[in-house]
Amino acid sequence: MINSNFNFLPLLCKNAAIHFLRLACICVSLLLLLSTILFAQKTENQKAFGVGERLVFDVNYGFITAGEAVMSIPQLDTVLETTTYKVQFTVRSTPTFDLFFEVRDRYETYLDTATIVPWRFEQHIKEGKYKRDYSAIFDQKNHMARTDEGDFQIPALVHDIMSAFYYARTIDYTGFRPGQRVNLQNFFKGKVNPLDVKFLGRQKISVDAGTFNCIIVEPMVKEGGLFKSDGRILIWLSDDERKIPVKVSTKVLIGSIDAELREYSGIAGELKSKVQ
Repeated sequence: MINSNFNFLPLLCKNAAIHFLRLACICVSLLLLLSTILFAQKTENQKAFGVGERLVFDVNYGFITAGEAVMSIPQLDTVLETTTYKVQFTVRSTPTFDLFFEVRDRYETYLDTATIVPWRFEQHIKEGKYKRDYSAIFDQKNHMARTDEGDFQIPALVHDIMSAFYYARTIDYTGFRPGQRVNLQNFFKGKVNPLDVKFLGRQKISVDAGTFNCIIVEPMVKEGGLFKSDGRILIWLSDDERKIPVKVSTKVLIGSIDAELREYSGIAGELKSKVQ
């Protein structure tokens, strides 16, 4: 929590607001970036997640808790006669931080329960005075994305920024070597963007939700991708079948921004990576 007696310096407030907006974008974009997409892998029997999962994160700018992010799978739904997981991701600033910069973002993706590719995507952004609403229907059979901005051809099994993350949770990282890179593709704003992800290794970390053995990946962001950062972005995933995100960290000009897991519920099975 923020100390009520703390006097915010104007410069700190300005930079905190700017960087919290950036983190709102980071949190979602990283759902894309950390994915190691291996299209040949079958996902019909994936055990990483299911209906009822809910993950809650504190978004911290230095010692300030600036906001909260929630990832959840509330129900099954049907899109284009296909059974899907309805997945939601929200980011909102705290009431105290709202005084400087209000963030109210909501994203939804609808994942094929058999292949974990998207059939529908929605984006609703409210960040300060900026607002954006966007939606896309992914016709995976005919390789077309129908969006508010027009219709576009897409590769087979293309992902959106959220579905790529959930697909990544079905991947077995056992054989990955530090420094190994993989390629991925996603569709956003009418374009298919290639990005690399580098596997860094394993580490034990502690957050409010507990202490976990994790794998670490680093998105190698290039010009023209979804998100461009001033520094490195690191992601810690639980080193087990669930592969829940435990922490996201990025360096900025003044300090760092971290999203850390605070609580979880509805997990599809045991978190064997949790050691405390």
